[in-house]
Amino acid sequence: MGLFDWIFGQFIDVIEWVDNSHDTMVYRFNRQGHEIKYGAKLTVRESQLAVFVNEGVIADILTPGIYELETNNIPILTNLQHWDHGFNSPFKAEVYFISTKRFIDLKWGTKNPIMVRDPEFDMVRLRAYGTYEIRVNDAKTFLNEIVGTDGHFTTYEIEAQLTNLIVSKFATIMGKDDTPALDLAANYERFGKYITEYMAPSFKEYGLELTRMLVENISLPEEVEKALDTRSSRAITGNLDDHLKYQGGQALGNENGGATSDMMGMGVGMAMGQQMANSMNQNTTTPPPLLNSVAQYFIAKDGKTDGPYSLDSIYHTIANGGIDSKTLIWTQGMQAWEEAGTVLSDKFLQTPPPLQ
Repeated sequence: MGLFDWIFGQFIDVIEWVDNSHDTMVYRFNRQGHEIKYGAKLTVRESQLAVFVNEGVIADILTPGIYELETNNIPILTNLQHWDHGFNSPFKAEVYFISTKRFIDLKWGTKNPIMVRDPEFDMVRLRAYGTYEIRVNDAKTFLNEIVGTDGHFTTYEIEAQLTNLIVSKFATIMGKDDTPALDLAANYERFGKYITEYMAPSFKEYGLELTRMLVENISLPEEVEKALDTRSSRAITGNLDDHLKYQGGQALGNENGGATSDMMGMGVGMAMGQQMANSMNQNTTTPPPLLNSVAQYFIAKDGKTDGPYSLDSIYHTIANGGIDSKTLIWTQGMQAWEEAGTVLSDKFLQTPPPLQ
């Protein structure tokens, strides 16, 4: 290395940060002894801020652009101390690059179920999870309150705290909301927007902006979901007997395994269901017949069925000659139509012949 190369290396510096990661929020420029040379070039890219810190005090915050570090260009830097040589020699300062882009797909979720009142289920326990997006909107507050002297600050270091903050606010919101549990899925977007607005002030205290909050799922306890699945299956099946057959077949099929066992299980399950249904029918008490129940008779007249008639009406019609012994007659308990003379033979013996 020649003399001029050595001088150039001592008095000309390039300060920049190219982020190859997806989670770095703050990066401190590494320079041995934190010495910055007079005339150094500083590049601040879009979605970045550069913060000068001298002896723990923020001296300046630079927005995107290219800067030559001279007192004429950056007067605020004259506030830095210990420039014994009129800014013609190296000075010590730290440069922090802060990413102002959105950090997306950060996860949140409830660690424990949230107990809420529900209009349909009375009381239920709910779990929820989703994602959120943040970005730095106040570099000074973020450095002072969160980062401190950390030279490489990532989202991982603050994600747990932000998740706890979200969950605590979410529990409050769900406790006040009266949306039925079965209608929550239709309101995920509304919840996300409301939570974003509700939590914004809390994030602002950290120098952050909560740009978006997404609710991906709100779920019931496993045992409640199983009960709902059973209820849905019964509703789809429609018939309790068929449902019992289905459950019996499924249980036996799952126990033995295989297509053949599935078919056998279904058959046995159907038989079990039929047996249970018959047992239920046998145990059903049949009401006694009405006391004065009247037998109903039908007669065949001109090729048509006529009736029903009570037995007294039949006797009266016979007496009047409206029914003769050859008239076909039927009542409950008879296998087929028979002649009235056979069914009511004693009545015809007592009936006088019609007048000539």
